[in-house]
Amino acid sequence: MARSSSGFVAGLTAAAVLTVGFLAHQAQATVPRSLSGRPGPTATPAASVSKAPRDKRRPTALPGGSGTGERVVYSLDDDRVWLVGPDGSVQNTFRVGPGNVDPAPGTYAVVSRSKAITGTDGVPVEHVVRFTSTDGVVIGFSAALDGSWPTSDPAIRTGGIRESRADGEAMWMFATIGQKVVVIR
Repeated sequence: MARSSSGFVAGLTAAAVLTVGFLAHQAQATVPRSLSGRPGPTATPAASVSKAPRDKRRPTALPGGSGTGERVVYSLDDDRVWLVGPDGSVQNTFRVGPGNVDPAPGTYAVVSRSKAITGTDGVPVEHVVRFTSTDGVVIGFSAALDGSWPTSDPAIRTGGIRESRADGEAMWMFATIGQKVVVIR
């Protein structure tokens, strides 16, 4: 009897180990590459980092060379975002306040969203739309509940790109999981 029950226990243990291993693999496989630190297809850094052409007469006009189709365009140099519809028309544009860690110019996709969290700088934020990470710092758009912009404290590394609450809501409605995000100079 002891021999058959020990074989039964060994079988259950082996099945449990296999199940845990399988579940761990599945969990690891569902983490977005841009948040896991693994390179992957969610980010395509730009081959050239030259500044996209601007319309000097209309500074809020969508820069040329900022991609095609439906997308979010974020200009590092202008601290501005454009929400571009499928037909290429600008649906909205607004100023943003970047953190002190910038994404590289390139094409990304929205990988996760949170309705409300506390930002890296300790400020409660809403409408969080994340699209990449740089040196372990997650990069994404958000709106501070108190209307504040990111901290300028160099000791706090933050990739939060702050918007007004109204602009944050517009981004939330537009940028769902998988939405293209184009970062330009």
